[in-house]
Amino acid sequence: MSGADAAITGGCLCGAVRYRVRGVLRPTLSACHCSQCRRHHGALGVYSSADAAAVEIEGCDSLRWYQSSDRARRGFCAVCGSKLFWQGIGDAALDIVAGSLDHPAGLKLARHIFVASKGDYYELTDELPTVPASN
Repeated sequence: MSGADAAITGGCLCGAVRYRVRGVLRPTLSACHCSQCRRHHGALGVYSSADAAAVEIEGCDSLRWYQSSDRARRGFCAVCGSKLFWQGIGDAALDIVAGSLDHPAGLKLARHIFVASKGDYYELTDELPTVPASN
């Protein structure tokens, strides 16, 4: 479901924040195991990515941004708490939480990142590439 002609939409659990990607959504997903993602999501975070300029957001009055470090911020719904976005400060790309997509068909998990920080309560048993930090 990637490409300029695809209707890629998503949003939060309560529907207060909705978005549409008017461009290419990266068809591969990264599973992030860093401590911030684990705390933010309650588990690992799984993301795709798009050009931020190609993402139209409705309900911006309910969208909140939390600057989680000096290099990144996280977008979530202030009404229901759904996690929606991750963005590096000054980056042109916007990472989109895969679970917030309406129809994630065609997306494939491609790698695990920040595995050096993963929780000790689970194992990675697939054969996907692992990256100790991020690249």
